[in-house]
Amino acid sequence: MKKSVRVYIDGTVQGVFFRMFIKENAERQNVKGFVRNLEDGKIEVFLEGQVDGVNKMIELCKKGPKHSIIKKVEIKPERFQDFKVFKILHI
Repeated sequence: MKKSVRVYIDGTVQGVFFRMFIKENAERQNVKGFVRNLEDGKIEVFLEGQVDGVNKMIELCKKGPKHSIIKKVEIKPERFQDFKVFKILHI
């Protein structure tokens, strides 16, 4: 079964290799989508794939890489968009 979500992560999340952390783990979980920094200091992640992989990625978003400090995670269900890869997007 497929699942798609958009995740907004707030805290000390930019400048701590958060995007690369998400990309590497998404590829391990065979999850597609994108990650990007937002102008307000948050990170946006779009995840889609098998339910187990997406759920594992949500948990990783709540923890983050070593030097991140997660204050708030907001998860919104999304319509499946059939991404082919996982990308780091730049503003």
